[in-house]
Amino acid sequence: MERFFDPKSVVVVGASNTAFNLGATICNMLKDYLSYTGAVYAVNSKGEVVNGCPGYSSVLELPQAPDLAIIIVAARNVPGIIHDCAQKGIKRIIIESAGFSEGGETGEAMQCEMDDVARKNGIRIMGPNCLGTLSTRNKFCSFYGVNPSLVEMNQVFESPGTMSYIIQSGGVAVLVMESLYYDLIGINKVVSIGNKCDVDEADLIDYFQSDATEVIGIYLENIADGRKLMEAAARSRKPVLIYKVGKTKEGAMAAMSHTAGMANNDSIFDAACRQAGIIRLQSIDELHSLPKIFTEMPRLKGKRIAAFTNSGAFGSIAADLLVQAGLQMARLAPQTQERLKKAGQVFNIKNPVDIGPALPQTYLDIFEILLSADEVDGLLPLLSVWQTFVIDCLHELLKMCKHYDKPAAIYTPNAIAKSIAIRAKHKIPIFETSEQAVRALSVSHTYYASLRRRNLLYDAMLQDDADNRPIAEVVS
Repeated sequence: MERFFDPKSVVVVGASNTAFNLGATICNMLKDYLSYTGAVYAVNSKGEVVNGCPGYSSVLELPQAPDLAIIIVAARNVPGIIHDCAQKGIKRIIIESAGFSEGGETGEAMQCEMDDVARKNGIRIMGPNCLGTLSTRNKFCSFYGVNPSLVEMNQVFESPGTMSYIIQSGGVAVLVMESLYYDLIGINKVVSIGNKCDVDEADLIDYFQSDATEVIGIYLENIADGRKLMEAAARSRKPVLIYKVGKTKEGAMAAMSHTAGMANNDSIFDAACRQAGIIRLQSIDELHSLPKIFTEMPRLKGKRIAAFTNSGAFGSIAADLLVQAGLQMARLAPQTQERLKKAGQVFNIKNPVDIGPALPQTYLDIFEILLSADEVDGLLPLLSVWQTFVIDCLHELLKMCKHYDKPAAIYTPNAIAKSIAIRAKHKIPIFETSEQAVRALSVSHTYYASLRRRNLLYDAMLQDDADNRPIAEVVS
């Protein structure tokens, strides 16, 4: 799988000097922008050189079998090129061309022909109908049509992160990448898998277990092998977050026309996700808004949340949101309330804790009191940045969360643009809405609970081996 992300040589089949040629944009990205050091060949009908990349009229004419072939030509020409790749000994292929199983019987027949050649020759295929792969640490990208002059694209590669995405749609891949430009987490790898005739989301979940990925985000339009996916997710040591379309009949039909997605029983999928420990996302935005609760904070081990606000209205809002999310407003113990009284300038010592204009030490004292309380599992700070010292206090909060091994989902009730600017400049994991913050706490607890179930099952299996009892009896 690594050769899809870190090939030592590449051929772009379909790259030419024709105006607006998409294959040429891949050559330009690799050679001009990413300074890719491996050999890059161009294959086109004229055998012409493309942006300094040696040109050939056929894959069979290449001086070597490259690690990776990227194909972006008319669909009708792809099966023949796959045959040539097999003859040349190329074992990894990304097919970016569209018009296969999502395009009717003719396209489906062509895809079946390609699949057959690949299986017989030990070839792995990404796609068709995809953008392929991007790896920030290896500075490799097979995406077509990317403008290297974009400042945001520069940020993607200059600040490698730990978030990896598996996405059927190229458009959604671009959306989540652009959204993370302004968030805390950088990208490790992005894969656009399209019709996934061969390499699928389960293969990539397994692959991401052995690299710098910390969280796996997935966008799916269909699932061909549900058991394979659930087994891969269940053994994943990293959070798996999935947004899947097709909840409605109309959505399933739209997916069919896009990437040959087929309607799956949504309720069965939902139950399977819970069993496998998958976090099922409620909106496309959650693909980029939620991961920071996993990368920046400890797991939420219980449901009891203390809210802390410097604006009373947001305490009431928080209470509603927490209960609706299946979490609980923590009942603060008498000794905790007594400590809060001594913090000074506290309007309400019960949960939610509410303060007015206060000194920095008041904020720090309340953070410490709530996080150290046995009856509190996590914190929901809803603190308007009305003075710059609030930012300094939030930095201290991050340290306290690690010390007490309890998470805080931070929301600053300011204009979203202001909150985003503070997050970007000061590297604080701020959520853009109170709903996002509460949802983050909810998914953190869901993931922790799934880990506990997995560990209990594993311990039960060990115990079963030890005393020869049925697993069900040990678990009960």
